[in-house]
Amino acid sequence: MEEVIKYTATGRRKESVARVILVSGEGNITVNERPLEGYFKRETDRIVIQQPFSATNTLKKFDCVAKVSGGGISGQTGALRLGIARALLKADDSLSQILKKSGFLSRDARMKERKKFGQKGARRRFQWTKR
Repeated sequence: MEEVIKYTATGRRKESVARVILVSGEGNITVNERPLEGYFKRETDRIVIQQPFSATNTLKKFDCVAKVSGGGISGQTGALRLGIARALLKADDSLSQILKKSGFLSRDARMKERKKFGQKGARRRFQWTKR
């Protein structure tokens, strides 16, 4: 029996976390046990997710199974792209130059700023009145 090799990685963006598993296959991408088209409705999101595969010519080499949680759709898209890029890097070290040059391995660290006490939001104050 042939041994199945799995490559796992984690991608994060904003409040979203994507846990990615790459297995050799024919290019199927499953997100939260649904096909890619069923989970991400926008075509631009699907294109962004497939960018690491198309840049490295590995679109039909791996099946991707991902669990995505937290944040919104665009944050989950970015997290999934980073997770796929990191998993591809584990699968083949020679792809690092292509992935770095394309910017798929850089983590977007921007997070939501916390609300401060005595204020309406992170920066917004309550309206001042003279009384």
